[in-house]
Formats: sequence, structure tokens, C-alpha cells
Amino acid sequence: MRLSVAVPVHNEEQVLPELLQRLTAVLDALPGGPHEMVFVDDGSRDGSLSILEAASGRDTRVVVVSLSRNFGHQAALSAALDQVTGDATLVMDGDLQDRPEEIPRLVAKLQEGFDVVYAQRVRRKEGTLLRTAYFLFYRLITSLSELRLPLDAGDFSIMSRRVVAAIRSAPEHNRYLRGLRTWVGFRQVGLEVERAERFAGSSKYSFGALVRLGFDGIFAFSTAPLRAAAVLGGVGMALSTLFALYSIYARVVLHRSPQGFTAIIVVVTFLAGLNLFFLGIIGEYLGRVYEEAKARPLYVVGRLIRNGREHPAPSSR
Repeated sequence: MRLSVAVPVHNEEQVLPELLQRLTAVLDALPGGPHEMVFVDDGSRDGSLSILEAASGRDTRVVVVSLSRNFGHQAALSAALDQVTGDATLVMDGDLQDRPEEIPRLVAKLQEGFDVVYAQRVRRKEGTLLRTAYFLFYRLITSLSELRLPLDAGDFSIMSRRVVAAIRSAPEHNRYLRGLRTWVGFRQVGLEVERAERFAGSSKYSFGALVRLGFDGIFAFSTAPLRAAAVLGGVGMALSTLFALYSIYARVVLHRSPQGFTAIIVVVTFLAGLNLFFLGIIGEYLGRVYEEAKARPLYVVGRLIRNGREHPAPSSR
């Protein structure tokens, strides 16, 4: 089997030398080949691209895709998947939290007849707050999604050629690739993998970027937030009908009118806030429809280096 390794990179000059060394050692030990490493530089502002260019000059297995600017992690990962040529593709982050030494385990599991083997992260090394947020998010999106998304499974995975082809065919811009990986189907299985600490530097995923990725996952694979608006609207109508009936009863039978100016203000402001909240949710869906309607490319390739020499940049997607 010929393996491709897809790695998005953004400002990782401190990590890349170690990543290249360890990844090359693992691929050298794997049977089959020739394997390849596809690195996508996502608009790095440090020396990451220079390190990758030098590595490509030393080792023709290193393919370098340089995007014209920073398009985001999921777009960079999509660019890598568009360039892989192997019988199977392994996806991993470039910060060495996905350990290259786990690759043989994933390959062996794939060769048992599966099309997707995804790493289920255990014993994460992030802080307590971040680990808790990840734990809750995966369970929230699984409960909301119309698909059965695996728990605690990130992008670290290995996929067969037909799964990669199916993901490539998905045209959407606000991408949640681990969800698309589940959506395409075929035989899939999880494999517990210990999540390592970042080798050097700091995470390039800010809190805001993580929130946006979470929103992309929820809104791409669930309409539950829209249904929640209808359910809460129905509950509100039922409660208001009951209160109206009580008010009529109190006026006609008990000869008194219900009091409560403060209660009315609280209810009105609460319902107004609820309306604005669900307008925001509808806006999230509408904004994604607008992005798709513009049909802009998902990314733009500035340079492509393959087999140690520069090639014409492929068409943007």
C-alpha cells in the first residue's frame, strides 16, 4: 500500500524539523511505497515555508502546497486532500500532538478491511477548562446531529482512496471534515490514541476559531437549533393561552384582574431576547447559504512543489 500523509501547517517553524524527522523515520519503516508527505502551508508568516522547501529539495517524497494567504485549518486540510495520490491517506496536525509513531497502528487497522480508522483521543494534555470544553462539545454535537458522529475523534485518521474521493466531491465551504468523514459512510472504526503535548510553540487555534469550528460542525450536520425555535414557540403559545384563559376566568368568575406589572416586563423582555437569539441562529444558517451561493474558491494555491521542483499552481477550488 502506498500511503499519503496530509499535514496542514501554519507558523510551525519550531515544530517542523522534529516533525519531518519523526515522520520520515516512520514512513521509512513502513512496507510498500513510495509514500508521500503533503504539507500545506496555510499562509505562514514565519520560516515554515522555507523549511518545507528545503525538505522537498532533500526528499522527493515531500510535497509542498503554499496557499496564497491564510484560509483556515479546514481549508488547508482540504487542499492537502486534493493533492494526495496514495492508496490511503493519513490526516494529522502539524504540532506533533498527533504522534507519527501511531501511524503503523492506524495502517494495520485499516488493512483489516476498514475504509476509515479515526483516532479517539484519550488522556489529553490540555488544561482542565479546554479538556472539559472538548468533552462537552463532542457530546453536544453528537446529540444534535442527524448522523452518529464518533465521540472524542478529531481529524487524526487514515482513509481509503474512495473515502478521500467522496470527501473531495463535497462542495461546501464551511467545512467540518471529521463530520464529512462520517457522512460518506463505508466501514469505519475508532482506535484509542493518547493525545500528546504540543512539541513547541503555542496553539494557532484561538478560542474564537474553536468556537467557529464548533458552529460549523453543528450547523452543517444538524437542524435541531431551528426545530428548537419551533418547539419553544409552541410552548410559549401554550403558556400564553393558559394565562389568557385564567385571566378571563379571574375577570368573569372571581371579579378581579390579574396583577403584575413587573412580571409582564420580565416576560416581554425574555421573549424579545429569545426572538433575537433565534434570529441569530437563523442568521447563521442564512449566512452559510450566502457563502455557498457566492461560489468562491475554498482556497487559492500560490505555489506547488512536487518531486523537488516547482509545478504550475493547480486551479483553485
